[in-house]
Amino acid sequence: MNRNLILLTLCQGLFLTNNVTFIAVNGLVGLALAPAGWMATLPVMGYVVGGALSTGLVARTQRRYGRRTSFQFGLMVAFLSCLLCAYATAHRDFPLLIAATVVAGYYSANGQLYRFAAVELADEAFREQAVSLVLAGGLIGAIVGPNLAAHSRDLLPTPFVGAYLALTVVAVLGLVLMALIRFPAVATPTGSDNKGRPLGEILRQPIFIVAAAGAALSYGVMSLLMAASPLAMQVCGYPFRDAALVLEWHVIGMFAPGFFTGRLIKKFGALRVMGVGVLFNLACIAVALAGVALGHFVIALFLLGVGWNFLFTGSTTLALRAWTAEEKDRGQAAINFLVFATMALTSFASGALVTTQGWGLLNAGSLLPVALTAAALLWLAVFEKSPPPKTA
Repeated sequence: MNRNLILLTLCQGLFLTNNVTFIAVNGLVGLALAPAGWMATLPVMGYVVGGALSTGLVARTQRRYGRRTSFQFGLMVAFLSCLLCAYATAHRDFPLLIAATVVAGYYSANGQLYRFAAVELADEAFREQAVSLVLAGGLIGAIVGPNLAAHSRDLLPTPFVGAYLALTVVAVLGLVLMALIRFPAVATPTGSDNKGRPLGEILRQPIFIVAAAGAALSYGVMSLLMAASPLAMQVCGYPFRDAALVLEWHVIGMFAPGFFTGRLIKKFGALRVMGVGVLFNLACIAVALAGVALGHFVIALFLLGVGWNFLFTGSTTLALRAWTAEEKDRGQAAINFLVFATMALTSFASGALVTTQGWGLLNAGSLLPVALTAAALLWLAVFEKSPPPKTA
């Protein structure tokens, strides 16, 4: 760890504070304001749709202005969008709330690049640990996010307006910390510089396909179950503080393994670690289907978080082998777009399914993306062991 990595880790923690609070709050605010129950998670969906729409713009901003300035743009958008969410909630304006979360997605698209920026702040031999440790900064969000949502819920007459306003303070703190980070200088490409391979060629690589599948599907399963859990717990009669407790343990599961996941990847390889992540996801589904006591929710969501960590950290380190330095902006934008697109689908589906079909069917349906992830890992393992084709 060095000074810049520590600061970036703190920024990751503030980013996850924003994300966890949004997850805890947006679905419940949506349920209160939406014309129909199945539309409750549209604000959650708006956040990830905004992230998907912003990936290309963020990539261009990173190329033109560099890491720090681009990240600061994202934090300023976070500040403004949280103000807009607070205004929409106070005035019970559901369409405006959705629009505000779409705008907030620009910050999410920026924050998703913190893990890749970590590689540039560490030595070559330390890059797996750098990714893992920066992701571990999400533990700050695990503790602060749910408690921030719970304690700011009733600060103002309209529930949750205070939570959105508290997130503006989080954004300002992020701006201060980001201003202190020194990222390596990146040379501005000229017409004669090597610009790398076309995007299509990067996307067709088996290693990119599996890295993207692991990242997107792990986030998809997590979004499907995490966004639905506060709604399912409300249906079961649990108070909001219990939902905040479940989300807290979920995010602890997401980021606490970050202190050692990088070392596991270094020792056993990304594919094996991702395979263990699949097993944690299966264990999560088994616990969730076993009952709806508070303990079932806590354990299932904790296991879901650990599974996500193994899969997402492994996918990130795997993806680093899919592009060169000249190709990184295109490759990172592509993989993040696929993550956001999958999350958009699952975050909408979570609200529709949990309010119409129930928590049990939602968990059973999540077996499909988990199985697809396992199949992708097996395919790449077989592909990499196969001898290269003979040339004439």
